[in-house]
Amino acid sequence: MQSKQILTLDDVKKIAAAAEASAKANNWAVTIAIVDDGAHLLWLQRLDGAAPVSASIAPAKAKTAALGRRETKIYEDMINNGRFSFITAPNLEGMLEGGVPIIVNGQCVGAIGVSGVKSTEDVQVANAGIAALGI
Repeated sequence: MQSKQILTLDDVKKIAAAAEASAKANNWAVTIAIVDDGAHLLWLQRLDGAAPVSASIAPAKAKTAALGRRETKIYEDMINNGRFSFITAPNLEGMLEGGVPIIVNGQCVGAIGVSGVKSTEDVQVANAGIAALGI
């Protein structure tokens, strides 16, 4: 048997608080979603002014990052470079930049998805959240 790290509620709150602080410091109205390694939603927060659709996009990005164990930008780039058939991949909906897996000791323990501003800015907010874990 192997041991497995998991996100605790305290971890999720740290990630969310740091992501929110990053977004607010830049005046970005975003939605922040955090999932566990099985892509189950642990946190959803829509900041004031964030578009309603971002509450659907952020969790989809997080889910895709967790299940794929990689940043969602990889999927977006793959599709943009002509591999259109990848759009039909099962269980993957958020194939847009802005989903980032949370990796601890080489294992994916979950992911964060952010939606609401430019995709590179979404990633900036996600990475700020992950950095709060100090890993």
